[in-house]
Amino acid sequence: MTPTETTETVVIGSGIIGAMSALYLQADGHSVTMIEQGELAGGASAGNAGILAFPEIIPIAAPGVMNKAPKWLLDPLGPLSLRPGYALQMIPWLWRFWRASSPSAFRHCVEVHAAMMGLAETEMQHVLTRTGLGHMVSNTGTLDLYDSKRSLDAAAADWREKARSGVEFSTIGRGDIERLQPGIADRFQHGIFTPAGLQVSDPRDFARAIIEFAAAQGMKKLSAKVERIEPVEGGARVVLAGGRVLQARHVIVAAGAWSKTLAKSLGDHAPLETERGYNTTLPPGAFPLKKQLYFNDHGFVVTPLSTGIRVGGAVELGGLDLPPNFRRSEAMLTKAKSFLPDLKVEGGRQWMGFRPSLPDCIPVIGPSKATPAVVYAFGHGHLGLTQSASTGRLVADIVARRSPSIGIEPFAIGRFAR
Repeated sequence: MTPTETTETVVIGSGIIGAMSALYLQADGHSVTMIEQGELAGGASAGNAGILAFPEIIPIAAPGVMNKAPKWLLDPLGPLSLRPGYALQMIPWLWRFWRASSPSAFRHCVEVHAAMMGLAETEMQHVLTRTGLGHMVSNTGTLDLYDSKRSLDAAAADWREKARSGVEFSTIGRGDIERLQPGIADRFQHGIFTPAGLQVSDPRDFARAIIEFAAAQGMKKLSAKVERIEPVEGGARVVLAGGRVLQARHVIVAAGAWSKTLAKSLGDHAPLETERGYNTTLPPGAFPLKKQLYFNDHGFVVTPLSTGIRVGGAVELGGLDLPPNFRRSEAMLTKAKSFLPDLKVEGGRQWMGFRPSLPDCIPVIGPSKATPAVVYAFGHGHLGLTQSASTGRLVADIVARRSPSIGIEPFAIGRFAR
């Protein structure tokens, strides 16, 4: 029989959520071991747009979204598509998503995200100060671009919600668009500018810098696949592939799209699915990009990274196992070239990754129903980087049994059993 090794606190997953959880737990004096089965910060934390999207309190599940969904889902290269080989498996998730788009559920989600974003912004500043990584975040400002006055007007209710949460922005016309970001095609006559838009220089580099800071403070890193978690007296057992076993007082499940299986091993159900995100990162100098650009009617963004220009954001519902369809990346790049005529599209690096998404657009943050020794932190969808510091704060509060900074009831995994 393989002997059981003991440790104090295990964090499963090295994405930005796991990295921040480890950082906050170490600040509380925990001895942390981080377990990662692949490349450190190599999943969704490597391929996101690098936006600290604190104003984004509007969930994808909004009233009326299901009226648009059929058109999107039937376009294999549109902003949201459903792979035919995965359609039957998505029916339960889509049903829950439809329920989450009701007016009452939408209002609840907006309130939850508004509270979470307020905490996220404050805690991220604390992290940048503590780690000395402020140089990796810049204030670029954000340009939301609309195809027409009609589509701008259709977004007015969302912007009113953001204004109520304290987001400052201005509606702009063609002259201001050209002044703020030269080189955008003349077709874009309508936009909204958010001056406080923050950009991370490179999201993978940032997550790895957090990990290395934690490692310098004593965190251990272990390369292994976690097979299951078992509750035991005084903690939980983490069973690794090959039979190795770690017994810990606390276990944090921050394994992104792979968290569902680990929760299931404890008897917890989470309707977690994967939004397969695609992007292309063009070489530095491909375009003189100064702002974050949201092409709202087309479902993708263009952002300035230290490692190049990233064009990405379209969503494909297709699970973990189907092969990538990089025609989606190519379609976005073709559109980006037409929207930014001077964009040089040669030499790009394509990427596809798995965003861990829950149908009600609220992550799971809180203890397992099987044991308080296991705390979940997964399901952030498009907002993992943005909400990483607030999640780390909440995880540490839960483990320490402190009163959390915001109410954690909406994040409980038990909500899916109701």
